[in-house]
Amino acid sequence: MLYVAINFAVTKGFNRVEDVILKQSVQRVSNGLESYSKFLLQKSGDWAKWDASYEFVENLDENCVAEIIDTYSIRHCILSSVTNEDVALSEFIKHKVEKYIFLDHQTPVPVEIRYDTPQTLGKDRLAAVVGASYLMPDKDLLVIDAGTAITYDFVDAKRIYHGGNIAPGVEMRLRALHEFTSKLPLVTAQMESPFLGTDTVSAIRSGVLYGIQFEINGYVDTLKIKYPELSVYLTGGSTFYFYTKLKSAIFAEKNLVLIGLNRILQFNV
Repeated sequence: MLYVAINFAVTKGFNRVEDVILKQSVQRVSNGLESYSKFLLQKSGDWAKWDASYEFVENLDENCVAEIIDTYSIRHCILSSVTNEDVALSEFIKHKVEKYIFLDHQTPVPVEIRYDTPQTLGKDRLAAVVGASYLMPDKDLLVIDAGTAITYDFVDAKRIYHGGNIAPGVEMRLRALHEFTSKLPLVTAQMESPFLGTDTVSAIRSGVLYGIQFEINGYVDTLKIKYPELSVYLTGGSTFYFYTKLKSAIFAEKNLVLIGLNRILQFNV
């Protein structure tokens, strides 16, 4: 059983403006956590098994797939790829399970897609949106996947996917500053960086990390003008850089894409 608890202690001495801002922030976070806690309690029976049920492999060939299917008695399978379909592997899986799906733009999904070119929509973006919509139904959601690229995707409370944007990720921005200039060094990202750099290395690192932080906050603030009850999901390999630094209540889920793929599979069985 999973519980989320939060306590706030507000000391005296704040002036009137600061006190109002603090109370509003506390109430907003408290309301979000209370609602999410109830949802976690409802879903905890399923979520307790997520990490244990995922197995990551580097070389997915027929022998590996056969071993996984036989070991876990798998009856239904979904395959998603950001490259082209491995036809031979797909045919092999089809004969090993009762239901097999290769995710593409024609696969039925539990959200309405309003994207002009659904055939070009990244499968990871689609799966993340489906996963977020499943975890928090009837909510307006901004789904941020901070990986090699950073994607921002919006799905409303009616499960209508309206599209989103794609921007360079942390490592891509750092590498671009090095490769497209003559003297700037290649800098690695770190968890902590000063707001204003005191040398070239820290200036690059802070420029990239704080730039993305402000970018995310900008998307959230803009969407909240029209969708004031907006919730935000953050996933992807660079999540840990930003999760605790954003001003809005953010829900982080490292397995959001996998949860979405599983939901799509369930939807088609």
